[in-house]
Amino acid sequence: MSTRLPPLRGLRCFCLAADNLSFKSTAQQLFITPSAVSHQIKQLEDDLGLALFIRKTRALELTPAGQSFYQAIQPVMQQMVRTISEFSQADSTKEVTISMPEFFASELFLPRLKGWSTQYPAINLRLDTVKTRSDPTRQTDVSIVLSSSEPQAEQCHELFPISYQPACNPSLYEQCASSELEALNQFPLLLHQSRPHAWHQWAEFAGFNHFRPKQILQLDSMFGMARAAEQGLGIALIPMPISQSWFHSGALVALFTERWTTRDRYYLVQHRRQPERPEIQWLIDWVLHSFEQYR
Repeated sequence: MSTRLPPLRGLRCFCLAADNLSFKSTAQQLFITPSAVSHQIKQLEDDLGLALFIRKTRALELTPAGQSFYQAIQPVMQQMVRTISEFSQADSTKEVTISMPEFFASELFLPRLKGWSTQYPAINLRLDTVKTRSDPTRQTDVSIVLSSSEPQAEQCHELFPISYQPACNPSLYEQCASSELEALNQFPLLLHQSRPHAWHQWAEFAGFNHFRPKQILQLDSMFGMARAAEQGLGIALIPMPISQSWFHSGALVALFTERWTTRDRYYLVQHRRQPERPEIQWLIDWVLHSFEQYR
């Protein structure tokens, strides 16, 4: 009597879903829809005659049978991936992927990318950027994230903290020079919409008790905020040290010497260890070395 074997795509989908405990994250990783993931899992459950997941409104859990099946099938799937990789193009170019905020990418990461290309010329790099912390991103090997607390991950490294510096262009600075604090009540104030109360928090930090801003403009892009300040639209809260090049070039001038340091920090995270892919660890080591000066 023959036994019908489940399709490999269903097994792979199941292993990823068991790792992520999210059909949405699994779908992003496989470049399919969450409903397609759900269909493949349901088909696998029908083939096995087992319930593999407990589906809740906002969560996904493995059933005891699903946990046992995962522990049995995951090593087999990993070995299959390794075997296929070995028998494919042995000399093929490797690739690693990394995601990060777009402003971090433009101001710090891309200017240093030549160092990666020189040190690892045979390893391709795919960079995904996100505009805000809440923006979804494709699953990548490692990520650089901005967070007020240490992310829960398999491997997590703190890169450096950030502080905020009030700044404007040289022309507006000349108008503010006689009374910098009062200038905050006279000119539009710019900030990133992810921190809508940042200016009031900075005023409290600076001891400015008569803070009555004329106008606050919120932008959804850190680069757009810095560009708006450069063009004289107002005074911006600029993150440091990530924005040093804007001050070195003279595009922006610090309005005060005080910097407001928050709990925000950049972290480098890897959610799953993949020892069979040493190129991921090479990327992690290179990033840590590249930004060591800011730690």
